[in-house]
Amino acid sequence: MPVVRAGEPEVVGGGPLDRPVRWVHVIDLPEVAELLVGGELVLTTGQALAHGDKAAVEYLNALAAAGVSGLVVELGDFVGELPPSVAKTADALGLPVIALHRVTRFVEITEAVHRMIVADQYAELEFARTVHETFTELSVRRASLAEIVKTAAGMLDASVVLEDLAHRVLALTARHATASAILENWETTSRLLPDGADVVAVGPHTQPWGRLILRSPRGPAPRARMVLERAAQTLTLHRMIDKDRFGLHRQAQTGLIDDMVNGRVLDERDAQARAAALGLLRRAAYVPLAVDVAALDETDPVARQRRSAGILDAVTHGLGLAKATALAAADHGDRVSLILAVARTTDLDEGLRAACTAMTGEVRRVDGVQRVVIGVGAESDSLLDTARELAHAAHVAEVALSMTARATGTDEAGPRERRRSETAVVGRPFYRSGDVRLRGLLSLIRNEPGVQRFAETELSALLRYDIRHTADLTRTLRQFLDLAGNKTELARRLNISRPTLYDRLARIERILDIDLDDGESRTSLHAALLIRDLTTSRGTNEGASGAP
Repeated sequence: MPVVRAGEPEVVGGGPLDRPVRWVHVIDLPEVAELLVGGELVLTTGQALAHGDKAAVEYLNALAAAGVSGLVVELGDFVGELPPSVAKTADALGLPVIALHRVTRFVEITEAVHRMIVADQYAELEFARTVHETFTELSVRRASLAEIVKTAAGMLDASVVLEDLAHRVLALTARHATASAILENWETTSRLLPDGADVVAVGPHTQPWGRLILRSPRGPAPRARMVLERAAQTLTLHRMIDKDRFGLHRQAQTGLIDDMVNGRVLDERDAQARAAALGLLRRAAYVPLAVDVAALDETDPVARQRRSAGILDAVTHGLGLAKATALAAADHGDRVSLILAVARTTDLDEGLRAACTAMTGEVRRVDGVQRVVIGVGAESDSLLDTARELAHAAHVAEVALSMTARATGTDEAGPRERRRSETAVVGRPFYRSGDVRLRGLLSLIRNEPGVQRFAETELSALLRYDIRHTADLTRTLRQFLDLAGNKTELARRLNISRPTLYDRLARIERILDIDLDDGESRTSLHAALLIRDLTTSRGTNEGASGAP
């Protein structure tokens, strides 16, 4: 400080000057022990040092016993110079002693230092208030685990990791390092970290469920403990309030999938490191899956939520039975999106079949679930590419569900056909895009008014005829087209004579004013029936069990 430099300071003895100064005190009395509490920088004109070496040594011992930070002596009227015994004693005690060779206004030193100390204390109070208000606001609006951890990392400008008791990473915000670097050999690193200034337990005192860990090459800052403890309290409150059955580990999986799908994670190594910390197999083939169900209509929102939780639980249990690892997240309605890891040593289709069969079997046991299908997208070595394929897998599952709705429907299939279709559906553990084909294309455009007008134009006359005459010609047409015009097989399926069948087909041709032997007419009618299935089956999938 300029006012001190003006006094021409000289360090007489006592070692390094890195001791913290709590306060600056001016005192010349030799009996100082009972007047000081420790941490003071003592300013004196040296009266207590003017009575010989013995008195000087006793004075320095009293200051050291009181815990002062240091002693500044102004040389002048009382002491012209400090005797060698002062330097020797200061070195022995580790008490810094500084001599000022020019007269100095002590009041300027005390004012300047006290101003700095008060400013630092005010800054700490302001920081504490900001921490309190920030985490209180996060608690009030029930912020996610990831947002709470991100806020703590932002305040400390350092990486912060939230883990559970099994040392699985639930949330991570990386600062000045990549997520992959932080999570490398994470379980080993974490197990060797004791609780301290940079490691705080999360959860009730008697039942902690995780730890909040600061990872910074600079070491824990003085404010780190305050921020980590306040963040831990917010996380504890978050879990106490949020009573859903999904649990923190499942929330972490959902958060990672959402981050990858929406482009918040762009580095493949970071994505794989976070996924591995959540239990996903490394160096595997990653496959996007979507589990979709048709279930009974449920008006009670609590019951719907319970069913959704049950479906996700069943999917997780099925993965466990198949000894497979995956990231799973609840999607729209009762759908579950997954990224499945299939080991390189396992045949991909076999691994898929085992996992999908186990999941389907478990989901079917959930109350209210009537049909289950699993859509599969293209596998990849990249976790980020696989996440982007989840939408495609969901589309395949949605279309496949409408296909199974028609296969297991009651309105347009006889008992023998239904049994055959149900067997085929049960025997198929998953669907790929090649399994939905034209139906998949039509599913993409089924809500377009022009597409719906096309279907109505093709079929409306026949549908009206069936309604007015309580007939079933639409079913006859559908099966005729499904069998590619094989009239012998159609008569057998409908259990009617061939003349009766010919009469029905002739009536269909008259009503629709078409020739059923014409290939383009058959294609148009088949497409119209598929569009009709797709535009009405979604309501069926979410409610009743029959086909439209």
